[in-house]
Amino acid sequence: MNKQINFDMDGTLADFYGVEGWLSDLIEERTRPYVVAKPLLNFSSLARLLNRLQREGWELQVISWVSKSGSAEYHELIRIAKLNWLARHLPSVKWNAVIITAYGEAKEEHGAGILFDDNEDVREAWGEGAYDVDNILEVLKGLK
Repeated sequence: MNKQINFDMDGTLADFYGVEGWLSDLIEERTRPYVVAKPLLNFSSLARLLNRLQREGWELQVISWVSKSGSAEYHELIRIAKLNWLARHLPSVKWNAVIITAYGEAKEEHGAGILFDDNEDVREAWGEGAYDVDNILEVLKGLK
């Protein structure tokens, strides 16, 4: 297995869909949900695990989509908001790559190894090594 760990953001790391009014914000091209979303798990524990795994030779990567619709300018603002969110919530994690790509683009074209994603279709397309969001910390603890 490729020693790479990949994370989706919205619905996986960030409680994007828990932000009240997220859909209307997207329609109106507001980045608010990408800015105010809360972490979905204990990020102190996550950061410690990720830093240990990186020291052990694992690459860490984020592969996340922009909004399904919206202008190119809005998509650039989303990209910036997501980078800022990661820097604010996981400041000690030095990602090997953060890929913010078009909605629906095949994530398996950007990574290999392990993927954590809340989207079942994305996990199916990824194949072996794709996990839902229920046991992220437990799966990471089991990696050697």
